Amino acid sequence: MSWDFSTEPEFADQLKWMREFVDSRVTPLETLDLDDDAFRAAIKPLQDEVKARGLWAAHLDPELGGQGFGQVKLGLMHEVIGRSRVAPYVFGNQAPDSGNSEILARFGTADQRATYLEPLLAGRMRSAYAMTEPDAGADPTLLTTAAVADGDDWVLHGQKWFITNASVADFFIVMAVTDPDAEPHRRASQFLVPAGTPGLVVERDLGSMEDPRPRPSRLDNHAEVSFTGVRLPASAMLGERGAGFAIAQSRLGPGRIHHCMRWVGQAQRALDMLCERALYRFAHGSVLAEKQTVQNWVADSWTELNALRLMTLQAAWTIDNEGVGAARTQISAIKFWGAKVLHDVIDRAVQAHGSLGYSADLPLEDMYRRARAARIYDGPDEVHRQAVAKRVLREYRAPADHLPTELVPRRRVVAEQLFMDT
Repeated sequence: MSWDFSTEPEFADQLKWMREFVDSRVTPLETLDLDDDAFRAAIKPLQDEVKARGLWAAHLDPELGGQGFGQVKLGLMHEVIGRSRVAPYVFGNQAPDSGNSEILARFGTADQRATYLEPLLAGRMRSAYAMTEPDAGADPTLLTTAAVADGDDWVLHGQKWFITNASVADFFIVMAVTDPDAEPHRRASQFLVPAGTPGLVVERDLGSMEDPRPRPSRLDNHAEVSFTGVRLPASAMLGERGAGFAIAQSRLGPGRIHHCMRWVGQAQRALDMLCERALYRFAHGSVLAEKQTVQNWVADSWTELNALRLMTLQAAWTIDNEGVGAARTQISAIKFWGAKVLHDVIDRAVQAHGSLGYSADLPLEDMYRRARAARIYDGPDEVHRQAVAKRVLREYRAPADHLPTELVPRRRVVAEQLFMDT
C-alpha cells in the first residue's frame, strides 16, 4: 500500500496564505483578554477574509457552507490552524461547535438543521456537547443521566461536568440513557436542548490548569451542568433512539485527526521558538545551539514531530480512501502519541527559555498548561493504548507448539543436519 499526501498547487497556495495570515493577523489576538461578545467583534473582519478565500467551515460538505475537503487536506489545514488557539474561531471550526455541526449535518432533521446548524455555521450561535459525567469518565456505557418517556415528551434528569462552552452556549447536545436494559452501546440517545430550558442549570464554571479562575462570559470554560425535570418534545431527539454512542463515535473519529494535526502545528511553533532561542542565547562560553543537550532536544523534537505528522496524515488518508473504520488503530495511536509529543516539545522549549519561558511574557506557559489536557480529553491515553494493543494482537495467533514462530525453521534445519551427520 502506498500513501499519497500531495495536493494540487492551488491548495498549496491556500496553505501558504493561511500560514502567513495566522502568524501575522491571528496570533496577536492571543494577548487580548476578551469576553465572548468582544471576541466575536474582534475576529469578525478576519472571519470575513477567510470566507472570501473559501476556507470557512471547511470540514463540512459544500451544500452546508463548507468545502468538502477530504481528511488529508483538512489535516494540513489544521496543522496551520493549530499554531494559535484563536485560529479555529477565525476559520469556523472551533470545538465543540465543529463536531456539533458535523453531527447536526449528518443526523439532524431539516427543522433541526434550520434551527441550530445554520446559525451555528453563521457564527450567531455557540453550542456545547454534554456527554461527560463525574462517575462515567472515559466509559460512556456508564452514563447515568436519563431521559424518560412521558407521553410524547422526554424528561431529562442527571448531571454533566467539564462541558466546554456551557456558560455561553445557545444550545446543548445531551447524551442520555433512554433504554437502560438494552445492550451497553444501545442504551443512550442524543437530544437538542436550548439554553434556558426550565430545569437546565449551569451550576458553576470549573477552574482548571488551563484557567484556574474562569469567568462565565469567556469561551473555552468548562462547567458543571444539571438537568432536573427538563421536558423536551419528541422532536428534540437527534438521530435515532439508541444511536447516541454511534453518533458520538462518528463525531470523535475524524475530530481526533484534526486535534492531532493542531497539536502538530502547536508543537511546531514551540520547536520554532526552541531553535530561535538556541541560536541567540549565549551561556557558558557559547550559544545554546552548540550544547549537546540542546542539540538532543532539537533532534528529538524534530523527529518525534515529523513522525506524528506522517502518522496523522496516514490516518487521514486511510479515512479518505477506506473509511473511518479502517483507521481506528491509527486514530488511537496518534491520539496518545500526539499528546506525548505535544507535551515533550513544549516542555523542552520552556526549559530552553528558562525563567522567560516560565513567565507569561511568552505563550509557552499557556501552551504547556493546555497541552496537559491532551492526555485526558477524547479518551485518556491509557484507553487508546489498550485499543491499539488489542487491535494489533488480533492479527496474530499463538503457535501450536508454543514455540516462537521464528525458531521453528531453525529447529527443522538443525534436525535435518543432525540426521545427515548420523
